[in-house]
Amino acid sequence: MEKIAIDEAAGSEMGDADRRSLSEPLDTADLAMNHYALEPGEAFSGGLHAHLDQEEVFYVQEGTATFETKSEATADSDLVEVTAGETIRFAPGEFQQGRNESDEPVAALALGAPKESTEGRVPQPCPECGESDVLAITMTDDGMGLECPECGAAIDADI
Repeated sequence: MEKIAIDEAAGSEMGDADRRSLSEPLDTADLAMNHYALEPGEAFSGGLHAHLDQEEVFYVQEGTATFETKSEATADSDLVEVTAGETIRFAPGEFQQGRNESDEPVAALALGAPKESTEGRVPQPCPECGESDVLAITMTDDGMGLECPECGAAIDADI
C-alpha cells in the first residue's frame, strides 16, 4: 500500500496549470494518475489530442471543466461540461481537450490506462504532403514534436 497527500506530490511543468503526478509516489504499474488544479482560462493539456493506446477518465472534484471532443470523421467539435462529482471517459483514439472556461477554480483527477501512452495524435493536416489529417506526437531533445504518419516529415509543434 502507498499513500500520499496531493499537496505533497511534486508538480510538473505543463503550461500554467498546477499538475501533480500521483503515479510515481503511489508506485502504480499500469495506471497514470494526475491531479490538476486549473485557474480560469487554464487547460489540462496544450491542445486537442488523442491517445491511440490509452483510455482516459477525468473526475472533476471541484468546479466545472469544459471538454472539447472531436471525431476524425467530421471537422465539428462538441463541448461537454463536467461538474463537481461527475466523470467523463475518452476511449483510445478519441480527440479531446479539457479546460476551465468558468470563473471559478477546477480541481480534477485524470486517470489513464495503460500508464505509458506511446501513440498520440493531434488533428492537424500535414503541411508537407497533405496526405494525412492527423500528426503523430513525438518526443525530441527539445520537447514535444510532431511527425506525419504518411510521409515522415518532422513538423514544429508550435504550428
